[in-house]
Amino acid sequence: MFADHAKIFIKSGKGGDGHVSFRKELFVPAGGPDGGDGGKGGDIIFEVDSGLNTLTDFRHTRKFVARDGEEGGKKRCHGANAQNLIVKVPEGTVIKDFETGKVIADMSGEHKREVILKGGKGGLGNMNFATPTMQAPKYAQPGQPGHELWVQLELKVIADVGLVGFPNVGKSTLLSRVSNAKPKIANYHFTTLNPHLGVVDLDGGTGFVMADIPGLIEGASQGVGLGHDFLRHIERCRVLIHMVDAAGTEGRDPIADIRAINAELEAYNPELLKRPMVIAANKIDAVYSEDENPIEILKSEFEPEGIRVFPISAVSGQGVKELLYGVHELLKTVDMKPVIFDKEFEIKYSGDRNLPYTVEVNEDGEYVVEGPRIEKMLGYTNLESEKGFLFFQKFLKDNGILDDLESAGISDGDTVRMYGLAFDYYKE
Repeated sequence: MFADHAKIFIKSGKGGDGHVSFRKELFVPAGGPDGGDGGKGGDIIFEVDSGLNTLTDFRHTRKFVARDGEEGGKKRCHGANAQNLIVKVPEGTVIKDFETGKVIADMSGEHKREVILKGGKGGLGNMNFATPTMQAPKYAQPGQPGHELWVQLELKVIADVGLVGFPNVGKSTLLSRVSNAKPKIANYHFTTLNPHLGVVDLDGGTGFVMADIPGLIEGASQGVGLGHDFLRHIERCRVLIHMVDAAGTEGRDPIADIRAINAELEAYNPELLKRPMVIAANKIDAVYSEDENPIEILKSEFEPEGIRVFPISAVSGQGVKELLYGVHELLKTVDMKPVIFDKEFEIKYSGDRNLPYTVEVNEDGEYVVEGPRIEKMLGYTNLESEKGFLFFQKFLKDNGILDDLESAGISDGDTVRMYGLAFDYYKE
């Protein structure tokens, strides 16, 4: 069974408690403290498994809890660190915080392995707290707690080109003809309930990945039918092929179908309408009208909008080569970097807030903010994206950095510098 979304519970392990003990050796009348530190709790790590292409396994297992670290021992023995818990997912899985819907990680491109929840640090044993005035401390530090979270997993297929259209217009037939994909094909509505991927090979060693997106219906953007399940798979596609039944074999109007699907795409995510599109006018071998040429009608309607119309027959192969090369040329005009969803949700750890940073004014009058806390944040934030920059601004506010800048005397228009990043400060 194919599954492309799942809700699961994850929890990292608690750190082991520090130990309280004292040396008890023959001829050592006043042995000092020797309680060892606790071990670290297990992390929750998500890892891409190239052998997976569905989230079906998460329909049966919904809780993933890492082990706790071991308690420290006497004689300065350190408690064992717990093993990390590895959760295997297919490439293209987006991990979101269930409550807010914000992206925690996108397991795509170079992101093959991500620590989603860190285990708690082990507590310090009483040997760490001995001082000249407290030579026999009878207390140790407890281990830090683990962290728990409900997350939503969404599998969004990774394809260069997406085939969209109403049910039974021939998408599966086309994909099976031009690629190595073997979707089930039959003359029934909603025959395809799963997205299928196929590699299209062209002359010269070039090619692209095409996805057959299951048939959409009006209201899909509101979740009617399996709307959201289908629409999420379009989000990574760089070029869209609108496939219509040009012959109107079932009494449908191809122009109305294209307008309806575009309306659903816009309602779900307005950015989708900015993707380059072409129209595959299928079933031309079944066009028998002598009065009107449906291909010319489609061209007069959409080509003035910059959308090319390719007449094809997915069954006989007529016009398919021209369609594929037209799409290939269109792909050359778009950014071929993988579509990766930016991180929007930060897991808050108590230890992170204790990391230091400094705010100083240099010789040029710039306000320089440096320290481990800043380095860590910049390491996982994409400041080139709008969402990433908003996340960056929120980080500065939530961590009190903006307050510290104001206390240092910063004014509107002053420059703030962070490890090579410079920007002008303006109070909201």
